[in-house]
Amino acid sequence: MATRLAVQGLAPRKVRGARLLPALAVAVALVTLLSLCIGAFPMAPREILAILVGAGSGDTAEAVLLSIRLPRVVLGLAGGAALAVAGAAIQGLFRNPLADPGLIGVSAGAALFAAAAIVLLPGAGALLGPAHAVWLLPLAAFAGGLAATLLVGAIARREGGVDTALLLLAGVAVNAVAGAGVGFLVFLSDERELREVSFWMLGSLAGTGWDRLLPALPLLLLPALAMPFLARSLNALLLGEADAFHLGFRVEPVKRAVVLLAALGTGATVALTGMIGFIGLVAPHLARLVAGPDHRVLLPASAMIGAGLLLLADLAARTIALPAEMPIGVLTSALGGPFFIWLLRRRAGGAQ
Repeated sequence: MATRLAVQGLAPRKVRGARLLPALAVAVALVTLLSLCIGAFPMAPREILAILVGAGSGDTAEAVLLSIRLPRVVLGLAGGAALAVAGAAIQGLFRNPLADPGLIGVSAGAALFAAAAIVLLPGAGALLGPAHAVWLLPLAAFAGGLAATLLVGAIARREGGVDTALLLLAGVAVNAVAGAGVGFLVFLSDERELREVSFWMLGSLAGTGWDRLLPALPLLLLPALAMPFLARSLNALLLGEADAFHLGFRVEPVKRAVVLLAALGTGATVALTGMIGFIGLVAPHLARLVAGPDHRVLLPASAMIGAGLLLLADLAARTIALPAEMPIGVLTSALGGPFFIWLLRRRAGGAQ
């Protein structure tokens, strides 16, 4: 009987995943092609293919594609996937569809350390030299995100493991303290520093080069590649930690792995792009609508939807007001905010 129920429960999900994931992969490929083609310097697909296979003529189009547009698109794909997978896993860990990677403090910590690097170390770039100055802000942001996550984890630790409720409350507290710190640094900043902090807080994929992207790419890809191995454990956690433990899952190592992977992926993304909101919230919900709650399908679906959403937001940001470029955070918040309100109303209606 149990075997029959298991087959009945899993077979539809396997069929759904077998159909959905290839379709999402095709959609992401099309969005990637659009992002490579469209911009201030438009290019045809045939021209892009010739450059990628090494048959380009070495002209301006090749320089634009290989040095500017391609690293930007790769960052959008990897960063969007990292944020979305982190969001889906955090929602599964907290058993709360309204959870977000920012709940564990990583985004707020990254913002605090990035603002500190801009305001308190204005001459550090000149001392480091041009080759190393580009790393000052990303490294500061990543260190801040990691430090905030470790602090939240230390606060939530109790004998025998990590208390999920304390983890949530500690994240709220760390976010508040980090936000106050950013506000104080903004108060201390001059006009140039204020403009730089504000632009970073709004998020952008602009200025991304291979020199910054390649060293961070493993951290961006690690959550999307490793989190699916925790899918069965996350499915069990949906039943509650006690039930998951009695089913034979190692709950505490799973919780630590989820938080660490989410922090690494989100921290690395925020370090390179600045603050980009709602991808980690919206993408998992869209994936859940089409993929269902099974994390074996939900996690890869979230990764692809997140990658596509961030690429579409970046495409709109750099084309909607040519020759100027809008910050991505403005667009993601403008679209994500109404979606969040709709989600709250939908949950409220379901509760009634």
